[in-house]
Amino acid sequence: MITVAIVDDHHAIRLGLRAALLSEPGLEPVGSAASAAETEVLLYRTRPDVALLDYHLPGMDGLTLCRRIKSDVPAPAVVLYSAFADPSMTVPAIVAGADAIVHKGGQTRELFDAIRETARGDKVLPPVSEPLLEAAGQALDPEDLPLLGMLVNRTPPVEIAATMRIERAELDRRIAGMLSRLKVRVPASSGPG
Repeated sequence: MITVAIVDDHHAIRLGLRAALLSEPGLEPVGSAASAAETEVLLYRTRPDVALLDYHLPGMDGLTLCRRIKSDVPAPAVVLYSAFADPSMTVPAIVAGADAIVHKGGQTRELFDAIRETARGDKVLPPVSEPLLEAAGQALDPEDLPLLGMLVNRTPPVEIAATMRIERAELDRRIAGMLSRLKVRVPASSGPG
């Protein structure tokens, strides 16, 4: 059984996802949260295999929350589930440590497959195209480009810190700064994101 925590600021979306997960054999929703603060409590209490995380949350975007979740040990797999999921989110999602990106408008089967694959330890992320990498490089400071390369190549943080000869706290600070500069711009709306 794969346990899944649902994080979305819209009550109806949380209920719909819970119902969908309950209808799928092998998947079990273990709780839901509407904000970053609620998410930390939920994940500590339930220790799910997968966190299904909306990008657009009050108080903290999903990428920043993803990075915070992935720094926990043991960390669940994180599936970013957003109406704004498109290739422009790929590099920031990788920097944040996400395991998958799924568009809310996609088929439910795509979501279920991503949950299963990430629970197995696989990544379900679009390929990083040269234009996306170039755009990310232009947004970052030159000293962060080697770090970006290692993150895109999925080098473990321990190896990155050792290679760059920096403490883990410094690595985390630099990644947070990178996420701030790579922030995905989403249209303001009152609808689910």
